[in-house]
Amino acid sequence: MNLIISGYGKMGKAIEKKAVEKGWKIAFVIDQQYEKETAWSGSPIYKSLNDVKMAAQANSVAVDFTHPDAAFDNIKNFAEKKIPLVIGTTGWLDKLDEARRIVEKNESCLLWSSNFSLGVNLFYKIAEYAASLMDKYDEYDAGGWEFHHNQKADSPSGTAKILAQKILAKSSRKTTAVYDKLERPPKPSELHFASLRIGAVPGEHGLLFDCGADSIQIKHTARNRDGLVSGALSACKWLLEQSLLGKSGVWTFEEACE
Repeated sequence: MNLIISGYGKMGKAIEKKAVEKGWKIAFVIDQQYEKETAWSGSPIYKSLNDVKMAAQANSVAVDFTHPDAAFDNIKNFAEKKIPLVIGTTGWLDKLDEARRIVEKNESCLLWSSNFSLGVNLFYKIAEYAASLMDKYDEYDAGGWEFHHNQKADSPSGTAKILAQKILAKSSRKTTAVYDKLERPPKPSELHFASLRIGAVPGEHGLLFDCGADSIQIKHTARNRDGLVSGALSACKWLLEQSLLGKSGVWTFEEACE
């Protein structure tokens, strides 16, 4: 398996090392701002996909952890070259429909997720069940929070947005997610989801169901990036298998985990 790494930040480097441990070959790395010409694995680093001097082999798959501003263009570029792409970059989902059209037009493959942690994807299911359960009791209000390190580019996190949408889908009283600071009490129909950026926190997401008598909290806390790396590599393997079977389209990590 040949892995193309788009984005040579903390996640890109962690994915590189784990992939090498698994015996995968790093075809090349793409990073617009990285100054060195070779990566830790010895693979060449290019500024963009257009600068790549070698053709991607048939058993190549790319993984992208870059920046929200670059994500959509990266999806387009990889799709046009028919290279299957796993994208963990967040902050671009407002263009998901357009990305789907581009991928399908080029008969390529895309797998996206706001969080590749297996634990988070299990937490999604727990959150849905909890929301449907608590919706039966009018006295309980619902809200959420997420904490991340102070270098994270987007706020709220993509995971927070997905959690909020899953709660809204199971709630008969909450219709709108609010992520911004409120200068007023939230409306009964609003699901308030707060964000905090501090220190080196890998990531924490939580939900709160509260009434005058008691509170119920459920949360997922990431200890490090290991779960994200393992999930992203599992997604790469799954997506490459779909491509080699002649399939094309857009999938989520939740679908790949089923």
